[in-house]
Amino acid sequence: MTAAQELGKYSEDRAAEYLLSIGWKIIARNVKNFYGELDIVSIDTKINPQELVIVEVRSRTIGKIQSPLDSIGSRKLNSLVKSSREFINEIEWENFWRIDVIGITMKNKNDLKDWELTHIKDITSGLNILS
Repeated sequence: MTAAQELGKYSEDRAAEYLLSIGWKIIARNVKNFYGELDIVSIDTKINPQELVIVEVRSRTIGKIQSPLDSIGSRKLNSLVKSSREFINEIEWENFWRIDVIGITMKNKNDLKDWELTHIKDITSGLNILS
């Protein structure tokens, strides 16, 4: 496993722990389909148990040009939406759903315990995204 893959897995594990700690239920992780991969599929059981939340996890070490949240461009966003729609159709989900992003910034690449998490909800809200 490359260093980037290790950082990605570590970040997804931290994101999953965070979601569980705030009362969310994790339905699936690393769901692959024709359009891409969904990092975490979950439900916010406290606020809206009828809404499925697809969570994209992005990570960077400090000093990189882009923050983890800024690293989602239009191509990645389109892929996320298509992959999410495909998953929603596969499981025949008939309620609301949204896409969140969790950014993990590693403050010290030599110390995996030194990180910061940012959670942005509903990153496609108000966007007109074509499939």
